Amino acid sequence: MTAPTPTPTPAPPYGYVSPIPVRRAHLGDALASEWTKIRSVRSTVWTLGTMVLLMLVIGLGVGAVAASEGGGMSEDSALPLGFFGMLPASICVITLGVLTISSEYGTGMIRTTLTACPSRSRVLTAKAIVFFLLVFTVTLVVAFGVATAQVAMVDAAEPTGAEWARATVGAAGFMALLGLLSMAVGALVRHSAGAITVMIGVLLLPLVAALFMFSPALKGLQEALFTYSVPSQLISLYSARPPFGDSGPAGWETLLILAGATAVGLGGAFALLNKRDV
Repeated sequence: MTAPTPTPTPAPPYGYVSPIPVRRAHLGDALASEWTKIRSVRSTVWTLGTMVLLMLVIGLGVGAVAASEGGGMSEDSALPLGFFGMLPASICVITLGVLTISSEYGTGMIRTTLTACPSRSRVLTAKAIVFFLLVFTVTLVVAFGVATAQVAMVDAAEPTGAEWARATVGAAGFMALLGLLSMAVGALVRHSAGAITVMIGVLLLPLVAALFMFSPALKGLQEALFTYSVPSQLISLYSARPPFGDSGPAGWETLLILAGATAVGLGGAFALLNKRDV
């Protein structure tokens, strides 16, 4: 008996149909893409590696110097010593934040990224989430290790739980937010060297300018620059009270200020990314 001839499947009226199941892309796909990119480029390894090295070498070095002084910090905890490693490490975070997006403009890879994911807001959101979580996690682990070593090395007061939280979680949040602000500036400027220069200016220029304001008429501006410069904000993060007089931010307030500045920067980056050509 002859087998029946199979009936051919009629061709679809609209042309080719892929045999591979197709689904709508979502934020998870963009997150996976950005994670693959940020962990596979050498700039991430070099900048984060240098950041970790600076935090360890400077942090432990300052702890060793403080310990050799014979316990001059008996009334204060040793945790604020972490500032000395955090400040130079912040330059590495700024650099990585800028390169996370500006390097794609420099190489033209941004066109491929936006072709694969036409939603520009989704691309920037994925970059921000991946970058924040990466920097926060790395900084938190290293800051906790350095803080533990400093407390063990230095004869000082026993830190409270609030001081531990600010020196670890707070410091990690500060660095991650500073990096996000740098990424926003990178999206606005779209040039690596230019954006890094802008952020280095934001980091150091207010403090340097305040040092040369000798006129009594500029005293109010000088005090404001001293109080709200990025290094001063980082110092204030470790303190429960304003360290520069009776007024000014202290503790978690510094994170709120930096978060507000970062939100403004990211808002501008989202707006211009959707309006400008790549």
